[in-house]
Amino acid sequence: MDDGPLVKFDESIDTEDALVVSCFPTVSMVSSIVAHYLVEHLDLQFVGGVRDARLPAVCLVQDGEPLPPIRFYAGEPQCNVDGCDKLIVVLSDIQVQGRLALPLTEALFEWSKSANIQSGILIDAFAHGVESPHELIDDDDSEETILGIGAKEENRKQLEEMGIPLLKHGVVGGMTGVMMGEGRRRGINLSAIMAEANPAMPDARAAARIIDKLNMLFPAIQLDAEPLLEEAERIEEQISHYEGLLHDMKKKMSSTDVSRTLFRSGNQ
Repeated sequence: MDDGPLVKFDESIDTEDALVVSCFPTVSMVSSIVAHYLVEHLDLQFVGGVRDARLPAVCLVQDGEPLPPIRFYAGEPQCNVDGCDKLIVVLSDIQVQGRLALPLTEALFEWSKSANIQSGILIDAFAHGVESPHELIDDDDSEETILGIGAKEENRKQLEEMGIPLLKHGVVGGMTGVMMGEGRRRGINLSAIMAEANPAMPDARAAARIIDKLNMLFPAIQLDAEPLLEEAERIEEQISHYEGLLHDMKKKMSSTDVSRTLFRSGNQ
């Protein structure tokens, strides 16, 4: 019996020459934000998932419906990649680490081969100075860097045409690292787009920068990143509010401690 990950995909869906966008979260949930945005704004439908005993014993419940933590959505927006008129999004609610990364990658690639997938794009994020699966050398001094990796020369050329600088040096971990390495070995049309993110919170601004780039692939549908920027502002306002409350609380606690010290001194 094969104990590897099992990909279950609706066989009635036409996957010939489809573009697959894979979103496995690492830093700041950027890939998850992008995936949920694509599913909602392109009206993609749930069409399958992944089963494996090593996955967490959980399911996502949405509108009363239980869903697997790694799942597929599909639809047919017009795509600007040659031969592509179908989109499949791989959405993961969990971080895949350790020994599961390679067998899961192999299972996804075997499925993509049998499904005649045309190409794939991996969505990820990175941050400096924090615990992360990635160690990238970033020559850009800004905090809004976006970088690309291509398994083949044609993929690297496409990234540059999209205005995405190629990563010059670094170590990429997690599912993105394993899938890119295995993609190069197998000669698969595969790219990765990685945005620099704020590690302190879910970074919708970083997700918006990726959406702006993906928008180039879908000429018939406008991917408006404005909702993500509004969400980023909402998150930032909430964090600022909580930081203010925490500051006031610490100030009150400090004032109380001083009062207690003076009271004790006066009673000695």
